[in-house]
Amino acid sequence: MDKQPDFIAELQYLTTEDGGRRTPAFSGYRPQVKFAFSNNQTSGQQKFINKETVYPGDKVVAEIAIISTDFLINKLEIGLGFDFREGPRIIGTGIITEVLNPILQKR
Repeated sequence: MDKQPDFIAELQYLTTEDGGRRTPAFSGYRPQVKFAFSNNQTSGQQKFINKETVYPGDKVVAEIAIISTDFLINKLEIGLGFDFREGPRIIGTGIITEVLNPILQKR
């Protein structure tokens, strides 16, 4: 999938000890993304900016391309937090720093 990114976010990967991944993630990784305002979660491809590999415990800035955006229309804004997951397990958190897709921008 090479979809246009929907937003840019600062990501904080949890350490392995805190329940995060045991192995590094590579640019293009697609965990599930979950926002507090909805029970829905969807796949969100992370393209790391100025980095190819992220290790547990690392912080990184990434462009995020959401697979299914229907439930996000008019909901995203700068400063909004979210979790990213592998199944039910939270492996990191993110904060939106820029909304790129105008349809998703909160009005």
